[in-house]
Amino acid sequence: MKPVQALILSALLSAAAFGSAQAAETKPAFKADPAKGQALAQVCAACHTADGSRGSPANPILQGQHPEYLVKQLQEFKSGKRNNAIMKGFAANLSDEDMKHIAAFYAGKTAKPGAAKNKDTIRLGEKIYRGGITAKGVPSCAGCHGPTGAGIPAQYPRLGGQHADYTESQMNGFRAGTRANNAQMMTIAAKLSDLEIKAVSDYIAGLR
Repeated sequence: MKPVQALILSALLSAAAFGSAQAAETKPAFKADPAKGQALAQVCAACHTADGSRGSPANPILQGQHPEYLVKQLQEFKSGKRNNAIMKGFAANLSDEDMKHIAAFYAGKTAKPGAAKNKDTIRLGEKIYRGGITAKGVPSCAGCHGPTGAGIPAQYPRLGGQHADYTESQMNGFRAGTRANNAQMMTIAAKLSDLEIKAVSDYIAGLR
């Protein structure tokens, strides 16, 4: 190749590369769309109600949950890291963008308050949630999930107002190893008795 031709080719390649880089820089950032999420979430309504509110106590309330947490759980259902045959079936058909749209829809709702029901264990539940159990090496739940159970976006989920039945089942799952997608919670749950799990789950239901 002659020197002049080589220079022309080099210039053309540089221009093409610059154009590609410039196009990449100007591409708008992804933004989750709650309206798209609502449409995608229609299949979720049978278990979670149309807006993720207070449906069956066996299923989680999704209203007001941090979107990062919801996306993480959907991704882990899809990958099998979190084991649930029903949720794996639904998540398998969702792209990461679909998951973000759905999460934005539920996160944009205001969670309805719940209430603790067992007056006999309310003090034990409060003690565990707010102070942990020092003798067993159990940290306070409030340390990560906040005094009102609001959680911390992108780090810890909202717990306040969640169905006690659902929270209890998840704690039992962590303890038994059937839910194995959070090593920290598995370690904590392994140190709790049935009564302690039931008490703190009921207490969490009344947080607001």
